[in-house]
Amino acid sequence: MLGVIFAIIGGFFMSIQSAFNTRVGESVGTIEATLVVHVVGLVAAIGAVMLIGTGSLMKVTELNKLYLIGGAFGVIIVYSVIKSISALGVAQAVMVIVVSQLLFAYIIDLLGLFGMEKVPFSITKIAGLIIIMLGIFVFSRK
Repeated sequence: MLGVIFAIIGGFFMSIQSAFNTRVGESVGTIEATLVVHVVGLVAAIGAVMLIGTGSLMKVTELNKLYLIGGAFGVIIVYSVIKSISALGVAQAVMVIVVSQLLFAYIIDLLGLFGMEKVPFSITKIAGLIIIMLGIFVFSRK
């Protein structure tokens, strides 16, 4: 249940953040907005570590170094989200983003990529993705 609550909170803030980032991008430029967003995020993350951090940053040396480029993916994500919202609007862009996340996440699970546990193929998951895509089509109709 706690996972669902955090997922809802994350979805809520991702939607708001996407709209905010788009406004910043319209003002200063898209790649510049990406920089601003990440600098502000860095400051917030440092504050969060100082206030509530319980892990060990020193363990980063033990990680597969490939996983560290995840932070760089944030640049691609923010830039892409700003551009998609500018072109499609918040709701439609977020729907397409969520479907692509589901599709690629399912592929990662199916193949057990990046150390994730493999999950078996399920026709119901494919049917769910198709239903969601149909929902986007219906939602997008004028």
